[in-house]
Amino acid sequence: QVQLVESGGGLVQTGGSLRLSCAASGRTSDIYAMSWFRQAPGKEREFVARFSRLPISTYYADSVKGRFTISRDDAKDTVYLQMNSLKSEDTAVYYCAAGGLVSGRIEYAYWGQGTQVSVSS
Repeated sequence: QVQLVESGGGLVQTGGSLRLSCAASGRTSDIYAMSWFRQAPGKEREFVARFSRLPISTYYADSVKGRFTISRDDAKDTVYLQMNSLKSEDTAVYYCAAGGLVSGRIEYAYWGQGTQVSVSS
């Protein structure tokens, strides 16, 4: 089992920055990838960014590329999402997810409780 705890959400003005954190505990050695997803009111959950191991790689949704940066601190088993140049359309509940590689695909078995990010214009 893996437990994920997110933090760092809040209210920020357009153009501002926030950094989200996702601390993992438990069987963290089983984790192949940690990612951020978000869900805005009335919309489906969407992928935001991914940090994968072996080899280390990152991947971003087009909507956040160049503005958001995902990183990982192995010593703390924590993944961060640095969000810059925030826009009103970035307003959503952000979820951290962790998963393993199964038959070449990432299966996200573990999810955090979510943290609200609100961007005011």
